[in-house]
Amino acid sequence: MRPSALDWSVENCTIARAMAILGERWTLVVLREVFNGIRRFDDMRVRTGIPRQVLTNRLATLVEQGVLRREPYREPGSRVRHEYRLTEKGLDLWPVLVAVLGWGDRYLADPEGPPLRVTHRDCGAEVHAELRCAAGHEVTDPRDVLPRPGPGARRRVD
Repeated sequence: MRPSALDWSVENCTIARAMAILGERWTLVVLREVFNGIRRFDDMRVRTGIPRQVLTNRLATLVEQGVLRREPYREPGSRVRHEYRLTEKGLDLWPVLVAVLGWGDRYLADPEGPPLRVTHRDCGAEVHAELRCAAGHEVTDPRDVLPRPGPGARRRVD
């Protein structure tokens, strides 16, 4: 049986477009740091070990794409520098990072357990990613989801 997905093109795939921004190895590490409150270049570089030029490039891309914004600051006696803050577009990536964290915790954590927990500020319970359909049903099995062409889908031309 031929999969129906072969009938539509993936040229304008938004997953591919998102991965063009997020898919480089260090990008999610940079975002992890900013979500954890590490906003300054030198702090990120020391904490993560990302090479200077790679970090410069990742931050520039995230700013250019509107995921981060640069905010000037000045330490007494020093030149003006910038720290990096999440934009609304960047904050919308939080569920993605929580999902990646959950997957890593499940399959890649050390025997002692994961090094980081994310908890709800109000009650202290752990936060995790969940999938729900628009009608509110929890979706736990990928086999319960059907890919369908969206409004921007294009018929594939052979």
